[in-house]
Amino acid sequence: MKHDPIADVFSILKNTENIGKKTCEIPNSRLIRNILKVMQKRDYIGDFKETDSGKGIEVNLRGKINDCNVIKPNFSVKKSDIIKFEKRYLPANNIGILIMTTSSGIMDQQEAAKKGTGGRLLGYVY
Repeated sequence: MKHDPIADVFSILKNTENIGKKTCEIPNSRLIRNILKVMQKRDYIGDFKETDSGKGIEVNLRGKINDCNVIKPNFSVKKSDIIKFEKRYLPANNIGILIMTTSSGIMDQQEAAKKGTGGRLLGYVY
């Protein structure tokens, strides 16, 4: 039984990158697809598509993920606190993304700052 599907996805992506494979299969859900869209938009992964059975997603990797992990607990972040959490979870300025869920959907911290909205942290990728 899986208790944290987001953590499972980040673990699969990181382990697949570390062994040098170019594709992996992860469980399918709307939340995971939205997280993958954010990662794809920031060029961390390539294309992804549902498998024939519909239960999984096949992800093409680009070899650009050094680390990714879920953030627990899911901290609530005000727009003024985004920089504090960037310093806490990302290795340097302008390297990596924080993935957050907001009232406007799932996005990275830079898009949330542009829109002037806060939200809850889901994970980080760099």
